[in-house]
Amino acid sequence: MKVSSLNAGLRLNLTRLRIPPSVIHRAYCFLAVGLATVSVSYFEREFGGVNLIWSANGVLLTYLLLAPRWRWRGYLIAGFAAMLLGSAIIGESWTTNLVYNCLNVVEIIIGALLLRRKSTCLPHFTDRRYLVRFIGSAVLAGPIVAGSVLSFTSALVERVSFFKTLGDWVLGDGIGTAIIVPTFVAILQARFASVASLRKHWFYPLVLIIVTFLAFGQNNLQCLILILPLLVLLLMRVGLGGAALFTLLIATTASWFTLHGAGPFAASNFIDETKSSMQVQFFIACCIFLIYIVSAILEDRSSIEKRLQTTAAIHALVTENSRDVILLADLDGRRTYVSPAVEKMKGWKPEELLGEKLSERAHPDDRKKLDDIVRQLRLGAEGARIEYRTQKRDGEYIWLEASLRMYRDQRSGVPAGILSLMRDITERKHNEHLLLKANEALEELAIVDALTSVANRRRFDECLAHEWSRAARLQEPISLLIIDADSFKHLNDSLGHLVGDRCLKRIAQAATEAVERPSDLVARFGGDEFVVILPNTDADGAAEIGRKIRANLTALNAPLHPNPESCLTVSVGCATTIPSMEAHAATLIQIADEALYDAKRNGRDQLHSGVARASSIA
Repeated sequence: MKVSSLNAGLRLNLTRLRIPPSVIHRAYCFLAVGLATVSVSYFEREFGGVNLIWSANGVLLTYLLLAPRWRWRGYLIAGFAAMLLGSAIIGESWTTNLVYNCLNVVEIIIGALLLRRKSTCLPHFTDRRYLVRFIGSAVLAGPIVAGSVLSFTSALVERVSFFKTLGDWVLGDGIGTAIIVPTFVAILQARFASVASLRKHWFYPLVLIIVTFLAFGQNNLQCLILILPLLVLLLMRVGLGGAALFTLLIATTASWFTLHGAGPFAASNFIDETKSSMQVQFFIACCIFLIYIVSAILEDRSSIEKRLQTTAAIHALVTENSRDVILLADLDGRRTYVSPAVEKMKGWKPEELLGEKLSERAHPDDRKKLDDIVRQLRLGAEGARIEYRTQKRDGEYIWLEASLRMYRDQRSGVPAGILSLMRDITERKHNEHLLLKANEALEELAIVDALTSVANRRRFDECLAHEWSRAARLQEPISLLIIDADSFKHLNDSLGHLVGDRCLKRIAQAATEAVERPSDLVARFGGDEFVVILPNTDADGAAEIGRKIRANLTALNAPLHPNPESCLTVSVGCATTIPSMEAHAATLIQIADEALYDAKRNGRDQLHSGVARASSIA
């Protein structure tokens, strides 16, 4: 119990004393910058002023490029303090210490401001445009501005060559920034996520370390070539962060051997220590450049793979969830791809339809249409749309709407095949059929008299105009009968409207049974009047139809005797003519009406004919 209480108390105290992450990051920055300052200055002093790359500026610039701009002040204070402390440790005078490190901070701020214009703009060295900006601002602009101030001051005070001082400053700081910043950015951005990969692929780092020590432990330049492919292999296995970390190891090993007079870059009778140091720096820069070039290529390939995976995922999502069937066929119309939706639509599995022609399972009446469209596409047509019937697995036929289009090879532009999108329109076809029937019924209602079921006045006018024009064009006779119920008003008033309606129906039935040809038309003219249009019928034929109507009505009245309805009779006016092109059909109605008036005046229940020549009714 006491041990548990003690552990709980320790955890509580640690929780209360938890250090903010920002403070920890600034502490890391302080240690890294300080170590870089001390190590470079120490090596330069111990090995006779050999001009090594200045890495402290690159370390501090890395932290600024990765941190939000509102945290820069803390990192600048930590880095500046580390530079001052590191320079003091190696025994630099406070004047030199302060001047040099102030210029270092100015150089770092210039590079950071030019590269990090926005707080969200993180370093991306595999981007060519960012790499150009980095070289122009951090590698050249910052060191040139800070070096110019130092060179101008040294030229005035110490009478030192302006260009030599500027060249040494720009060379040391520029190369150091070019090497250190990309390396540390890769390491810090990876956040050591490649540790697991290093454990898994430990063999490759081990081989690289051995080859590095062997290459710099002797004076043969050819052995250095082995480091580069091993570094690329390590990059592909553990990522950019791990490769950058081992590049620092290569740089440390190369510098150590070179400063101790060993390795292929050591000073000799042919090169001095400065040139030897420059060769080491150039080799390290090549290693960094190599891993970033390869990393950019791998990133482009990864981006392409991701786009392909996204495209494939979208394609699978569309084809697997679309109700429409997607087909690909070759130029002969044989299926090469069928989407899964076909199984739900037709019952066939996609693989069962591969290799078949598009028209193979179509209705026999529709196969020729499909084959013709495939032929047209092969001859150059870009697309077509067709509605046809196709057979399901259970033998039932359904209606499909297919949109076919020729697609081309993306490289050569030549036709490569046929793309077809199909959807089930069986329900739509059924609804269209019902709508057609409804329209036909509606149209029939619009031209049929509701009481007598013969044509109405609208249909009569249309038919008479058509037949009149036809008769005038062919110079054939046309006849018209006007039928009127005798004493219908008295019958209707005395026996009632229902009896009157039955009487009108008998007249319509008698007239309908009298006509024999489909071109003849019986219509209700209005009230108790009916008309009969008789195309290509002379006066004798028309009179014969009129007599038939009266006889039919007498036969229909017979079962009603001695009912008062049985006394229903009609008068018929008949008109016949061969019209001219200038004549009007209304004149024919006028002649028949006059004949009807004569029949009424002469005692009703009779037929009277009126005949006129075309010239008389023109």
